Amino acid sequence: MMMFIYAVVLLGILIFVHELGHFLFAKALGIKVLKFSLGFGPKLIGRKYGETEYLISAFPLGGYVKMLGQSDTPGEEEEIAEEEKQRAYNFQPIWKRFAVVFSGPFFNLCFAVFIFFGVFINGVPYMLPEVGEVAQGSPAEIQGIVKGDRVVEVDGRQIARWDEMTSIIHSQPGRQMGIKIERSGATLSLTVKPEKKVIKNLFGEDKEVGLIGITPSGKTGVEHKSPAGAFSQAVVRTWEISALTVVSIVKLIQQIIPADTIGGPILIFQMAGQQASHGAMSFFSFMAVISINLGVLNLLPVPVLDGGHILFLGIEAIRRKPLSEKVVLISQRVGLALLLCLMAFAFYNDIVRLIAGKTF
Repeated sequence: MMMFIYAVVLLGILIFVHELGHFLFAKALGIKVLKFSLGFGPKLIGRKYGETEYLISAFPLGGYVKMLGQSDTPGEEEEIAEEEKQRAYNFQPIWKRFAVVFSGPFFNLCFAVFIFFGVFINGVPYMLPEVGEVAQGSPAEIQGIVKGDRVVEVDGRQIARWDEMTSIIHSQPGRQMGIKIERSGATLSLTVKPEKKVIKNLFGEDKEVGLIGITPSGKTGVEHKSPAGAFSQAVVRTWEISALTVVSIVKLIQQIIPADTIGGPILIFQMAGQQASHGAMSFFSFMAVISINLGVLNLLPVPVLDGGHILFLGIEAIRRKPLSEKVVLISQRVGLALLLCLMAFAFYNDIVRLIAGKTF
């Protein structure tokens, strides 16, 4: 039950943020908004304030903002009174329509920056560069590194975190380098040559790295950022995850990443509950990652997604006239079919994981 609640909260917030972007930009640009809905399908509850009806609908995996000039049935024209045409979406210049469409994914990315800002202000734990175990016969053991040693310098660079150390060592396979360690208050200077090893990277591809045969002790520190530093790091982290999402999509198309790694709502439900059990910061960090994924995926040039609408607007700008209703309708049907197939495949993967007893 708690897993379900966490997932509903997570998805509800992210859908709200996405649709809020469309809603606020439409309002700001003078477009009449008829409906603002969390969820699709039949209305569960709703109330009209001013000219807009606010709804919660039956199917929670999405939402929508309906503006004047947008028909409920693609391909069918909506009759608009002459005096209202200036407030109808389909009578707006391209730049206004682009701003309204792009604002949903943009708000998701901004929301991720906002979450990461809070996380970095609160403090992010990191692994200290203290040695836990040393592998037998490894370069580290040969050079006399023992459990409890703390690495303070590698290849002339000061070290404060475990990931800083591994990044340098991994990048120098087979190359002799200097390492300074602290042991019982004394500083020792050693020379070590990382072994060349082939490991799998994040995408399952072979990658040659340098390893010296040590594992971390597990001791951690907490890094707090200033407001300016937290904002800067939040923007960088959001950009990095956005780029990683794009690369992952490309790797999926290239079949480098197996298709069975695609997950759907059930996987999100499982992971939301798991992250919440690790604490609020883990849950919010997971929410930021899903928000980025939602933003990036919505920008894919697939009809029915925001990216598809942006593609149509780009073609309209080049042709200086919109695509025919027939072309748009066929494209949207194809896009919807592709999206439904992808969702069905993601559900299938989720169910297979459940049967196999895997959470992710």
